[in-house]
Parts: sequence; structure tokens; C-alpha cells
Amino acid sequence: MNSKIKHHFHIEILDTTLRDGEQTPGVSFSPQEKLEIARLLLSRLKVDRLELASAGVSEGEEQAVREIIRWAVPHGFVEQLEILGFIDNGKSVAWIEKVGGKSVNFVAKGSVNHCKLQLRKTPGRHIDDVVKEIRRAADAGLNINLYLEAWSEGMKQDFSFICDLIRATEELPVKRVMPADTLGLLSPEECGRYAQWMLAAFPGRHFDFHGHNDYGLVNANSLAAVNAGFAGVHTTINGLGERAGNLPLAQFVVALHDFTRCRTRIVEKELQHASQLIQSLSGKRCPWNMPVVGSDVYTHTCGVHADGDQKGGLYGSKLRPERFGRQRDIALGKLAGRASIEAILDETALSSGLTQEQKEYLLSEIIRLGDKKKTVSAADLPYIIAGVKKTPMKKTFQIKAAEFTSALHGMAHSRVAVEFNGQSVEASAKGDGGYDAFVKALKKCLKEFKLSMPKLLDYEERIPPGGRTDAIVETTITWNYNGKTHITTGVDSDQVLAAVAATEKMINFMVQ
Repeated sequence: MNSKIKHHFHIEILDTTLRDGEQTPGVSFSPQEKLEIARLLLSRLKVDRLELASAGVSEGEEQAVREIIRWAVPHGFVEQLEILGFIDNGKSVAWIEKVGGKSVNFVAKGSVNHCKLQLRKTPGRHIDDVVKEIRRAADAGLNINLYLEAWSEGMKQDFSFICDLIRATEELPVKRVMPADTLGLLSPEECGRYAQWMLAAFPGRHFDFHGHNDYGLVNANSLAAVNAGFAGVHTTINGLGERAGNLPLAQFVVALHDFTRCRTRIVEKELQHASQLIQSLSGKRCPWNMPVVGSDVYTHTCGVHADGDQKGGLYGSKLRPERFGRQRDIALGKLAGRASIEAILDETALSSGLTQEQKEYLLSEIIRLGDKKKTVSAADLPYIIAGVKKTPMKKTFQIKAAEFTSALHGMAHSRVAVEFNGQSVEASAKGDGGYDAFVKALKKCLKEFKLSMPKLLDYEERIPPGGRTDAIVETTITWNYNGKTHITTGVDSDQVLAAVAATEKMINFMVQ
């Protein structure tokens, strides 16, 4: 490797969730949602730069960009906002000026084949057009960055064309050149080698790497580009993007911090919050095992792991859940062991009064349920322990009645009757759907007992395949109570009543 290549300690993060992330099938953020995401990414997560949109896409896009810029100006973020622009004879530049933008990321072709077959132009003609567009943007006072679309293909075909294009812009005010592995074609070895070629040819340039994940290699490729000397990397939250998606921010930042001497400004404790917000607004859930932010990545199922953790943290790593504002959980099923039982009993203060023989029986009962493909949560334990002790489970809190009415036009209505410590209360409320109306009525009831509703974090329904309208529904709700995450499940042939059962279980767990 060329010893003169400068390696960067601080790596810039450009997040393109709001632009490239919207190319995910079925994902479109409203202007209000885009503003909420921009505020989180810039003010809390601390990304260096934010790619907001493509120029001239739609009226909604224009409204969103205007609102974000209006918020960003007094908060000092406007210079960090960037808009994708095209080589289109000034149309993109005019649009960006109109909405108040300060920076343009021009898309140039990084491949001879793309020039000839897509644009129907010679490489020389395309370079001339790029230069004219950059000069036009410079005259308008915009900050300018330059994408090299399909750069990975161009490096395989004709490196001299890429060099000619960059040389043509050397005397122009282009702040960053941004090579893109547009189709995710590179291996880490190729990516690192091509990045070295670029830096050897243009040692004074700032290069960003923009990768896609078609082979599942985008994180490794991005690290290879940084290790070669690239100064910036492009990400999206949860890896949103076309096809297999873009580089997931959380995975890259954590790997960069733990495996290199490089650092970013990213606040790691905000990664989970950002992931959950994007899941909620995009409707695209993360895989359960997605590194750092997946729902199950800090859950031990195997009793051997729980035992090793108790005896000396033998199954821990730098990826501690507390580092990301999360907690370690223990899943109770057929692989549970004595250590799993002891840990969760101690954590939930349920071990009192249980003999060792009863604990052994409790373990065998959990394993029996596990063989039936059931997972036991902490909220289920009081019911199972009551069975182990052969004593009836007395519900401190009971939902005695729950009625719902919905209409094609208008809000849903719910009436709820509850009993707590022998005292009965009723309340009614309207809401956006049956469960929302139920929760609002339930909150009124809880208020009478000076109780508050735990915070709902996630809500998921599971219906067996087959399409039967009378199928049993399993509703799983994730809650936050006293800073900890709890999961309850309700089962019923009525979807709303399944959620009611899960909610009643959580209230009992809370008051006990």
C-alpha cells in the first residue's frame, strides 16, 4: 500500500435513510415523518451529514425538504443537509435553490458502459456535461459533492475513464468524491484494492464509500474502504434501501469502533431508538437476529449460557446490551437450565417461598411447554408457579368486561369494567381502532386506582396460515415498565380480545 496515503481518525457518516432508504419497496415517509427522522439523526444520533431527498421528485418531497431546512437553520444544521442532484442542464440546481438547500450531491456515471448504453453519450461528452453542471452549482453558491454511480463496475472495466472524470473536476469546488458500489458487486478484497488505487491516483481527495448489500458484504466492504484511507461512509438506519439494502448504520459504527482506531460522532445509546423509530414509520421490521438492534440479540435461550454468565460473564463481549441502552434477557423454553430459572426468578422477585424441589418441578414444566413450541415469559411465571404450588392463581387485577364497537366511518368505542383488590370501576372511551379505544378506557380505570399504564413498545399478531376467519390469534405485546422490557402474550379467536388478555397479564405482573 502507498505509505503516503492519509488514514483518517474521524470517519464522516452520511446517512441516506431519507433518500436511498425510501427506495425500499413500500417505504415512503410523509413530510412530518421526514422531519421527525431528521431531528433524531442530527440532534440525538449525531450523524455528520444527512441526505434528504432527490431534487424535483414530488410536491410532498419539496414540502418535506422545506420543513427540514426551516427547522435546521436556527439549530445550526443546514450545512449538514444534502440533496441528490442530476446532470440535467440546471434543473436540479434550480430546485435546490428554490427550497433553500445549500449542498448538492451530483450523480455522475462511474462506468463507460453506463455512459454509452444508458445515456447514449460518449464518455468525453458525459465528462463535459458533469463539468458544466458543477460550474452551474458553484455559480449558485452550493456546496458540491460528486457521486460516481456504478463505480465498482467502472473499476473493473476502465479505470482510466474514472481518472479522466476526477481530473476534469480537480480545479472545481468539489468537496467530496463518492464512489458507489451501486449493485453491491464487490468483495472486501476488491473494494480495498480499488480504494487504494483511487487514493494513490488522487491522494489529496476526500472519498466517501457508498455501498449496497446484495452479497451481504456491505459492512466488510465499508470497513475495507476505511482501512484503505476513505474518509466517509454512507449508511441507512436498519439497512433500508433497494434490493438487499444499504449499509446498516448500527452494524458499521459498532464494528468500526471495536475493530479499528477510527471513531465517529455517533451516540451509540441512540442506535436502538433510531432503529425502532424507522421500523415504526417504515413498516419494515428488522430481522430478530440483526446485529446490535435485533429484538433477540441480547436474549439467552440456552441454560449453559445463563450458567456461564452467572459464574463469570463467560458469554459476554464488547457488545454489552447496556452499551446500547438495552438489557440482557433470558428466554425460558425447552433449552432452559437451572441457572436460567434462578436468574429470572431472582430478577422478578418470584423465588420467595419456592423449595428446591418446586424449582426443579418448575424447570420440568417450562421444558414441557418448550416441547410444545411455547416460550415462557417472566409475566407467565406467576401462573406456572401457582400450578407448581398447586394453589389457585388469584388475579389481583381483573378485566371483568370489555366491549367494542367499530364503524366504517368514525372512531371505535370501548367500554371496560375492571376489578382491583375487590373494588370495581367502569369507563368508556373512543379511539383509532378497537384496541386503542380499549387502552384509553383502561387508562381511565387505572387512574382511579392511582396506577399508570406501562408504555407499549411493540405489538405483533400471529395467525396460523390457512386463511380461516375463526383462526386462533396470538398477540404478543412488548412493554416498558420501570425502565425494563417485558413481553406478554394473549390468545383468543378475537384479535382485540387476544390483545386484551396480553394487557391484563401485564397489569397483573406490574401490580404484583
